[in-house]
Amino acid sequence: MKRFILIPLAIILVSALVFSSCAEPAPPEVITLRYADQNPKGGWEGQHAMLPWIESMEKATKGRVKFEIYDAQTLCKGPDTWEALKGGVADVAWCFHGYWAGMTPLADVISLPSLDFESAEQASGILWQLYEKYPSIREQFADNHVLLTWTSCPYFLITSEKQIKTLDDLQGTKIRLTGGPPTELGKMLGISPVMVGMPDTYTNLQKGVMDGMMIPWEAIYTFRQYEVVKYYTYFPSFVVYFTQSVNLDVWNSLPSDVQKQIESVCGLEGSKFWGKNMFDTAEGAAKDIIKEGGYPLIENTLSAGDVAKLREMSQPLWEKWVKDNEAAGYSEAQEILDTTLELIK
Repeated sequence: MKRFILIPLAIILVSALVFSSCAEPAPPEVITLRYADQNPKGGWEGQHAMLPWIESMEKATKGRVKFEIYDAQTLCKGPDTWEALKGGVADVAWCFHGYWAGMTPLADVISLPSLDFESAEQASGILWQLYEKYPSIREQFADNHVLLTWTSCPYFLITSEKQIKTLDDLQGTKIRLTGGPPTELGKMLGISPVMVGMPDTYTNLQKGVMDGMMIPWEAIYTFRQYEVVKYYTYFPSFVVYFTQSVNLDVWNSLPSDVQKQIESVCGLEGSKFWGKNMFDTAEGAAKDIIKEGGYPLIENTLSAGDVAKLREMSQPLWEKWVKDNEAAGYSEAQEILDTTLELIK
């Protein structure tokens, strides 16, 4: 005769609760973000700055955030990036602010010509300090959430057919410049500014649409302009600036601990990282490629007299920058310029 053991229902329920409480908690949901960059991930920036930085964010969030990378303008064109980010086409994006003249005029202080920056790393750190110190600067970026800022190393000039040996040689040339103070200085030098995205500069040089361009070594390495130019002219010029930014709605939707983890590899140190690894380290690699390929590298440095003239021509642009921003209601413009000069020392 079979015997049945009756187990009280209460014991069964308690056992079930105990078993449930001992079970492993469900892993947190992975957040996937679309990252847009105008440059190819196989270029200098991609290999030495973008990919390592993205990896550092994924590591900082312990894998809770993953990035889908859309490089080489596959998600949006470089000049469209800020609006594409604002509109939610991308979640996070590499943004070159030289495309959008007048959008962030207070940050343009960093691009005033003839500032004595020693490196991109130094200038990048200074720009972030200005961004943190002045709410009026941050307000001009308010359409998206800025994770870090960085700058190029000082630009120099490359030309295809005409060697530039003096400032007078620039008269009547068609040179690719970035928006803001660099374009204003170019006009003072008799340049006809050409505004095209970096990925389009190769064909424009090749076809003679422009005679040359102001450029850093990183871009030469990545976009191979060394194949279609001969001449390299050096003088104190300007830097341009960038941000890594996030769509506001996306940023606000992230858990606060994830936000802090991402910020841990951004801010001041992230800004300096991007300046150094995108720009400062690229010169040797670019020159090696030029030499190995047998391409011409005809170099010239402007005379001390021309450099002094260039600095003298730049001063009114500093004054104009202050006056324009004061007239626009930014009474602290002179203080921002003074702070920049102090931080350079």
